[in-house]
Amino acid sequence: MAKDLYHTIVRKALEDDGWLITHDPLTLKYGEQTSLYVDLGAENPLAAEKEGRKIAVEIKSFLSPSPIAEMEKALGQFGLYRFLLSRQFPGRVLFLAMPESRYDALFDMAEGRDLAAEFQLRFLLYDAETERIVRWIE
Repeated sequence: MAKDLYHTIVRKALEDDGWLITHDPLTLKYGEQTSLYVDLGAENPLAAEKEGRKIAVEIKSFLSPSPIAEMEKALGQFGLYRFLLSRQFPGRVLFLAMPESRYDALFDMAEGRDLAAEFQLRFLLYDAETERIVRWIE
């Protein structure tokens, strides 16, 4: 399983923000023989506003020559993973991690916001240069 270019950066940013990485990757079963992998599973037992919260994080860079094709793939993964998580890890919330600049280019417009709402996307936006989480969008 190939890891996204920014996998290590997002993992470190979550840990620096007080999250405990519980899975790297988080394995999901589809049927008897197929396994799928969400990049990270994490929980935050300390922060008051996130107390006991468990998340799953799918990391995407959106740096390919065709970010729309990458978005198509990410949306399909997000829907499938969210479905499987609800059955296998109820209560764990799925986030799509991506660079803030790519979010601004793809989702910070009317169509992008409507698309995010339609797919019930949650975002974890990060800055790859500072290796920090910039914001959470739910």
